[in-house]
Parts: sequence; C-alpha cells; structure tokens
Amino acid sequence: MPSSTDSNSPVTWDVLIIGAGLAGLSAANDLQQAGLKVLVVDKGRGLGGRLAGRRIGDATFDHGAQFMTARDSRFKASVAEWIEAGVAEEWYSSYPGHPNGHPRYRGVPTMTAVAKYLATDMNVLRTTRVDSIRQGSVQDVGQDNQLWLAALDNGDTISAKALLITSPVPQTIDLLASGNIAVPADKQVRLDRIDYEACIAVMAVLDGPTAIPVPGATAFDEGPIGWISDNLQKGVSKIPAVTIHGSGDFSAEHYENDKMHSGQILIDAAAPYLGNAKVTEYQVHGWRYSKPTVVDSEACMLLSESTDLPPLALAGDAFAGPRFEGAVLSGWAAAKSLIAALS
Repeated sequence: MPSSTDSNSPVTWDVLIIGAGLAGLSAANDLQQAGLKVLVVDKGRGLGGRLAGRRIGDATFDHGAQFMTARDSRFKASVAEWIEAGVAEEWYSSYPGHPNGHPRYRGVPTMTAVAKYLATDMNVLRTTRVDSIRQGSVQDVGQDNQLWLAALDNGDTISAKALLITSPVPQTIDLLASGNIAVPADKQVRLDRIDYEACIAVMAVLDGPTAIPVPGATAFDEGPIGWISDNLQKGVSKIPAVTIHGSGDFSAEHYENDKMHSGQILIDAAAPYLGNAKVTEYQVHGWRYSKPTVVDSEACMLLSESTDLPPLALAGDAFAGPRFEGAVLSGWAAAKSLIAALS
C-alpha cells in the first residue's frame, strides 16, 4: 500500500511530483527504479486522479475512466503484470453495433486498483495541495537557486532538485504563475493550445437489473449521454448500479447548473437502457477537465530545457493522448527526461 510520509524528510528530495494520477505514479516508479528519492503530493484523498471509484450503500461505481486499451509494447507488458497481480482483467473487445477492436481492460475490483498497485512502497502525501512553487534553496540565502520550493496548504515547504507537474494544464499554468516561472514563448503557445472537455458523471443505484446488453456498456455519438455502463455486469458492484457520463456538449452546457438537476436529465435520457429498473438513489460528480480534446504532439514537456530553471517537466494525458495508456506513456517520458536532466 502507498506509504504516508513526513514531508520534511529527507531535507531535499530528488524529485517532487505534483499529482498522483497515472502520469505521476508511472513517472515515480521509473524515477525510484533509477535510485532517486521521490515524493508525490496530491490534493485528493484517493490515488489515480480520474481513475475514480465511489460507494453508495452496497453499490460500487467506476465513475471516472472506465477502461484501458494497450498498444505500446511496454504498456502491454505492464497490463500483463497487472493482470498477473490480480488488479486488472480483460473486460470486452466490442459491444453491440460496433466492430471488434482493441481489448478493453478494467481494474479489479475497480479502476483505482491499478493506481494503488502503482503506488506500492511510494512516498505519497494525500489531501495536500501545493499552493505555490518557486526557485530557491533550503536557506534561500547565498545559494545558487538550483532547487524547487513548494509551499503546501498545511504550512510545510518541500524542497526538491527537480519538479514534475501532472495536473490538468490550466491548473499547471496557474501554479507556474504563482512563482512567476517564466515559460519559454514557444512552449507557452503549445500549452495555450491544449483544451479539455468537461464531464458530468451520474452514479445511480437501481432496484433491479438494467437493459444494457452484454458486456454492460454503450457509447453514444450524439445526444446528452456519452457513455453508460452497468457496474454489476462489469463486476464492480454487488448490486445494480449504473454510471452515466454526459456528453461533452451536454456537460459544457450544464456544468455550472445544479448538479442534481443535470443528473436527473441524464437519468431520464437513460431510461431505455434501465429497462424496468428504477433509480433509488443517485449522486453526481463533475469532471471539469475530463478529457483533453486538443493534445500536445510530444509525450511530455521539459520546461527547463535551454533555461536557467532547475529541472522541470510537465506530463499527463494532454501530452501523449487522452487515454489511460497516454497518461502512463507521458509519465514514463517525463521520468526519462528528468533522469537525464539530473545526471
């Protein structure tokens, strides 16, 4: 299981990673295997970022990322390792009306299991927000300013030789601005191009089985619903429970509205897929940065390249593609860049 840690020990970390999503955890593994002292900080209670699960009574939901595909050879090997470890399994390769495609894999028992596995023996600070970052040193006087200092919302300050930021790019830009970190003009243009769509996610408990055909998931190209899945069929929940993702257009239009009202609209739209089952209880979660719609062409960004900054990299699914696999590949690429920069 991931370890908690004293943020002030050791005095200076080799690498501080902001974000315990797939990119951050994947990078942390490679960095630790290279012999570096790594600390991961995340504002959330759980691990995995948009790999998210929730319980409502006896019902369990995957309400963030629903599955992963594997194309890259190293990533395929990782998925095989996760299956061997019992934290992943193949879910399906097609659903009604669609041709067979790449196998879809799911986490076991939920998608968050993969993140928990990645974080084994890792130094992770949860429910901790990085409020600001700046260049400096432990004493911040008479030094060569070759460290990053991160001020946390608990009053602590972390010092590190290198920094990796894996938060959604708009949040990353704000964090860089907090320390007046000068971003090279060409890289700023690339960051400004990146865009995301929001997603309103509904988690509904049912009083009976759904009418969603095997394998228990359907994607939509039009209408208010982008995706619906049956968590009981998927093997996530012990009792009937559905996850409904609003489409990008619906979520953008309704994101600032009352979440429960928006959720009811999606439940009503899902009626044909619920069959005779009735919703007994539901909750709604909003993903403001659900999926990148415009991604950068590179797998990561070494912001410190050709500057006087200490090593600083950005990673996430906005750099390698808006998928589970893309986030992992981005984390690996960022780790490789930082290992080289620290050598």
